[in-house]
Amino acid sequence: MVPGRVSKVLVSGASIAGPALAHGLARAGTDVTVVERAPELREGGHNIDVRGAGREVLRRMGLEQQVLEHTTGEEGTRFLDERGRVLGSFPASTSQTGGPTAEVEVLRGRLSRLLVDSCAGLPGSVDWRFGEQVAEVRDGAEHGDDGGVDVTFASGAQERFDVVVVAEGLRSRTRQRVFGGDRSSHVRELGAYCAYLTVPRESGDDRYWTWQVLGRGRSAHLRPDDEGTTRGLLTFLADVPGLDELEPQAAALVVQRLYAGTGPIGERLAAALDTEPFYFEALGQAVLPRWSRGRVVLAGDAAHCASPVSGMSTTLALVGAHVLAGELMRPGATLPAALQAYERTLRPLVDAAQKLPPGTPRIGNPRTTAEIRVLGALVGAASSRAVQRLRLGERLISPPADAVDLPSYPHLAEPVR
Repeated sequence: MVPGRVSKVLVSGASIAGPALAHGLARAGTDVTVVERAPELREGGHNIDVRGAGREVLRRMGLEQQVLEHTTGEEGTRFLDERGRVLGSFPASTSQTGGPTAEVEVLRGRLSRLLVDSCAGLPGSVDWRFGEQVAEVRDGAEHGDDGGVDVTFASGAQERFDVVVVAEGLRSRTRQRVFGGDRSSHVRELGAYCAYLTVPRESGDDRYWTWQVLGRGRSAHLRPDDEGTTRGLLTFLADVPGLDELEPQAAALVVQRLYAGTGPIGERLAAALDTEPFYFEALGQAVLPRWSRGRVVLAGDAAHCASPVSGMSTTLALVGAHVLAGELMRPGATLPAALQAYERTLRPLVDAAQKLPPGTPRIGNPRTTAEIRVLGALVGAASSRAVQRLRLGERLISPPADAVDLPSYPHLAEPVR
């Protein structure tokens, strides 16, 4: 790769990492094509947070203030036991890193939209292709032709790109095609499932994230949004693989039976699975020895998913996209050097993010009354007035969002609009 050679990049995936990468590449003058299998931008989704180095990336992109203007308004986190008694509560963080409720809490779809819109008017072009996906990838470097990567799309169209970036998610099908294995070959399963949904707001729903532990490895969550509804989450431990592959009706039935008799929050959300769209997933982490093969490189959750329970996936997506764009477009860089620098810079942050607190996710989804008492003691101590005055609780519940030496990329300087 000589200066200016990377002039045509394909990005597969239009959630967070994909649009963030397209923004960085287009700022440097590159033409980017982004394909997304959904028929349109998926503007749904739940609360996500941006911390530490992720905030710095938003700042460099010129988007921090816009994101701050679109936060969910979550005022803190409250833990309840199975009877609805408060175990402890934490106000929203006033720092850029700490606390269960970060200073920046935003809906996933809202952040995705802001990132997509930010790509307009940049020096390079971004071609958004919704309802399209990668069907086949042929890297010329592996066939004696280093002219680029030939991609066949599901529509039958064929095109050649200098670099292909896979930013599709934890269980990426394109990653499987390029790197081999099945859907779980590069996934460390965490033994837990989550059902996400949005429900009508009720009078008792406040601006706190309510986290209720229900025993038997189950928890139920209510979180405020800025759209007049409430975001719900049901999380449970299970060593049974493949539940996330069930048809929606069958998955809903499994969850409803599991949450029968759990009380107002759990039963409210479980019942809503019959009437509201929901997303059901198995929690896991992406673990790969390398994030690239030839001219194909992984980004976002496809490369380094730390799982929702880490509090770091969105920050990793933003930081990783920024670093990858910066290294690919660094003047005079070769492609191997750029990809090596990408991994060398980002690995420490990913390694720190994937080292979950001991007992996670079980500690937040206790099975027995004794485990609930232990959680209650920990939460109660961390949320006590004395501890909170010293902000020790916030520090104890702080993902490692600053565990990276973020390079300066002057060639990605903010363009004049």
